[in-house]
Amino acid sequence: MNLTVLAASGRTGIALTRQALRRGHTVTAIARDPQRIALPHSPHLRKVAGDVNDAASIASVVDGDSVVLSALGTERAGVLLTGARAVVAAGPRHVIWLGAYGTGKSAEVAGEGAGVLAKVLGDRLADKVEADNTVLAAGGTVFHAGMLADGPESPRRRTVGLEAAPPFDLGARVSRETVAAAMLDEAEAPGFPGVVALPLAE
Repeated sequence: MNLTVLAASGRTGIALTRQALRRGHTVTAIARDPQRIALPHSPHLRKVAGDVNDAASIASVVDGDSVVLSALGTERAGVLLTGARAVVAAGPRHVIWLGAYGTGKSAEVAGEGAGVLAKVLGDRLADKVEADNTVLAAGGTVFHAGMLADGPESPRRRTVGLEAAPPFDLGARVSRETVAAAMLDEAEAPGFPGVVALPLAE
């Protein structure tokens, strides 16, 4: 497949890009500074400059045949919604978006941990929720991951819908490699179009 990875220079974006290449896909990796995409040259990898604050830069890379996997994250409110709108406006075939467990549509099933997370996120919470809803309304898949960590892909990993979601454990971790693998599974064989899915370590 031809896949497009947004925010490819971050740790989750690198994991997505690396795993996609390992699975035999061709990847267009977007970052504000493509030189920060710390992966070796490959004939199946194209590194391009793009910034979600410049919708034209996203539209120049994404089209109706694109499957976009977003690892976009930010410490500043407004960036996620801007990014979601830019990606959706470009009209890709499918969007697979990384969000946070305990926000928006997963807040109710997450339990008490959602309230703690809301306080930590502050004004970024509404940005996350609106970005998720923008992607969902376009038929995309939003992955609500728990607390991210470094480390290998879990051999017991699984992906579930909100109906099978466990309570949010603030002490639990899911590796970026595990999340990336779940998102790529969805790109290859969509199972959660238009809904929130949870990538679990076991």
